[in-house]
Amino acid sequence: MAIRVVPNAARPRVRHAARVCARVAAGAAAAGLLALSLSACSLLTTDSGGSPASSASPADAASQGSAAGVPTAPDPKVLAGLPARMEADGTTITVGDPAAPKTVHIYEDPRCPVCQAFEKAAGPQLAALAADGRIKLQYTLASFLDEKLGGEGSRRAGNALRASVDAGKGAFATYHETLYAHQPDESEDGFTDAYLLELAGGVDGLRGAAFDQAVGKGAHKDFVTASEDAFIKSGATGTPYVKIDGEAVPQEDLQKLFDPASFAALLRQAGIGG
Repeated sequence: MAIRVVPNAARPRVRHAARVCARVAAGAAAAGLLALSLSACSLLTTDSGGSPASSASPADAASQGSAAGVPTAPDPKVLAGLPARMEADGTTITVGDPAAPKTVHIYEDPRCPVCQAFEKAAGPQLAALAADGRIKLQYTLASFLDEKLGGEGSRRAGNALRASVDAGKGAFATYHETLYAHQPDESEDGFTDAYLLELAGGVDGLRGAAFDQAVGKGAHKDFVTASEDAFIKSGATGTPYVKIDGEAVPQEDLQKLFDPASFAALLRQAGIGG
C-alpha cells in the first residue's frame, strides 16, 4: 500500500517521517536483515493535524478517549510509581509487575516521530493499566535511524534510558515519557548527552553521579547494540511495532495505535481493560 499524504495539509516533519520509515524497511530488507512487508511506518497517513491518521481528528480522538474513560494525558504520579527492570535476555526492559497476566511489548526508536505519535496516543492508558497490575509493558529500543539519517541520537537516548532503569522506581517510565514529550526533530540528531541530562533533571531522583557518568561515557553501548539486534530479529519492519501477548498488531489495525479510543478497543479485544 502506498503512503498517502494529504496535499498541502500535513506538516513537513510527518511527511518526512513517513518517507524515512518506508526507506528503513526497504533498506533493511535489501540488506537481508528484515523481510519487507507493511508496517505502521509504511502505512502512515497524515491529516491536517500532522499526526498519523485515524478515524477521528486529534481533538476528537482525545475527547473520545476521555469519554470512554481512557487516559489521554500522562499522570506523573502513575509514572513515578512504576518499577522497571532488565530481563535476563539483556535487552528487554519490563515496566510494571513482572507477574501481570498480560504483556504489551513495544519496539521503538527514540528518534522516530511516529513512535512519539504512538506514545502520545497510547502511553497514558498503558501506564495506567500497568499501574493497576493488568499488564506489564516491555520495551525493545531500536536505533536504526542513526544509520539512516546520520548521527547518534537514537543510540545516546537508548543508552540514557538503560541507565535510568538503575535509578529506581519510576525513573525509567517518567524519563521515557519525557524523552518523547521533548523529542527533537529526527533530522537534527538533537538527543545530545547535554540535552539528555537536561531532560533528566526534570525526573525526581534520576540525576546523580552514576547516571550522569553512564550518559557521558556511553556506559551501555553494548546494550544499545544488542537491543538493535533484538529489534532486527523480532520480525519488525518499522517502528512502532507492538505485540500483545506475543501477537503483533495486524496491519489492518495499525492506525488504531494512534487513536486513544481505538487503541483501547484493540486492547479490549485481547482481554485487556474494561
